[in-house]
Amino acid sequence: MQKMNRGLLTALSSIGIAQALKIITYKRMTGDWDVKQVATTGGMPSSHSAGVSALASYIASNKGSRHTETALAVTFGVIVMYDAQGIRRHTGEIAQLVNDLEDNFAEIAGDFPSFEFVEREKELKELLGHQPIEVLGGAILGGVLGFLSAKFENRRSNNEG
Repeated sequence: MQKMNRGLLTALSSIGIAQALKIITYKRMTGDWDVKQVATTGGMPSSHSAGVSALASYIASNKGSRHTETALAVTFGVIVMYDAQGIRRHTGEIAQLVNDLEDNFAEIAGDFPSFEFVEREKELKELLGHQPIEVLGGAILGGVLGFLSAKFENRRSNNEG
């Protein structure tokens, strides 16, 4: 019987756990339970960071820090985490400004009937990226889960052999 790729399973599980934790962190921040948070982007912890950190720490625990696969996973992870807290967060901030601008235009258009302005039915999504603390939270979660997964796998294979 062929085994499933444990590194992949670890990374995907970390993403799922991080997404589920967003429900709890949302409750702590707002006081409201919202299970839809499991499918959102942004928020605490970053599932992007959790996934790539889990993979990198899993590989490093199994192959060592000097292995090419570890270098690839870490480099990929740094790029993903930088993107999550940089470009994607700024895109969300721009979306918020556009939504505010549209609200202001709608208000002005109401005062001037000759000013033709058609408001969009749907606002731009504002919560796209992460604050640095959310990226750090995801990285710590993923790093711990990747390390534990590798240790569990190694202990199990030592007991079988």
